[in-house]
Amino acid sequence: MVEIRGIEFQSNTDNDMGLEFYNLSHRFGFQNPNWPYFQDTKIERIHYMAKSGVLSQRITTTMHATTHIDAPAHVVQGTPFIDEVPLPHFFGTGLVVSIPKKKWEPITGEDLEKACGHAIRKGDVLIINTGWHHDYEDGDYFAYCPGLVSSAAEWMVEKGVKVVGHDTQANDHPLATAIGPQRNGPLLPHLEQEYKEWSGGRDWKDDFPEWEPVHNILFKNGILGIENVGGDLDAVTGKRCTFAFFPWNWDRGDGCIIRLVAMIDKSQNFRIDDGAEF
Repeated sequence: MVEIRGIEFQSNTDNDMGLEFYNLSHRFGFQNPNWPYFQDTKIERIHYMAKSGVLSQRITTTMHATTHIDAPAHVVQGTPFIDEVPLPHFFGTGLVVSIPKKKWEPITGEDLEKACGHAIRKGDVLIINTGWHHDYEDGDYFAYCPGLVSSAAEWMVEKGVKVVGHDTQANDHPLATAIGPQRNGPLLPHLEQEYKEWSGGRDWKDDFPEWEPVHNILFKNGILGIENVGGDLDAVTGKRCTFAFFPWNWDRGDGCIIRLVAMIDKSQNFRIDDGAEF
């Protein structure tokens, strides 16, 4: 048991179900880190104890803040919205793999094969730990994250991955988004010269010629992506877990903030009920 503000609850790792629960989400709320062109999350108390005897709050936010899942319609026009994706795609078993990466390094299909090619199963949820969840702030994280590239997306399609999550800012490398030279970018123009120096003289437009290619490959093949994974990610890295991450039933939603949870059943005594009548 754990006591929280004077009330006892069963704990994440010691409870009557015999399961271990691990939060893999960053916090959402006041001044949560944000993408360079998002407005700050705004939370207002509409009712509070002195006024109304209850607490009610109004939230103004994008759904692509903190740990969230993208609907295919977020990037690929004419594909499903978040409420149209069937529920099995928000639950399942899979792997948490360690692929340490530094500033701007690509996450490739070769990286994935080396890290988990021997263990991945068709229909798995794949969560990638690059180490960058430790740098999740408004500073270097969004601009300098490593990122998935097309070969990684093609590997996931070939292996039949159901959902991919990662502790980086987008399903693509940051310079294949509007942070770099793509579409409405560059949001951070100073990165052009910095990339040229970092890369030994290459132009970022040559190295990142396509708009969000990983988003496009994944979404067109029905693979959803979870961005900004964090929390207790290190505690379950290298393990096979069960995951749950249900979004709101939001009509025509482009994505949704989620509570990504990894579950481990060491005793193997827990079961999902069979639906018998009572």
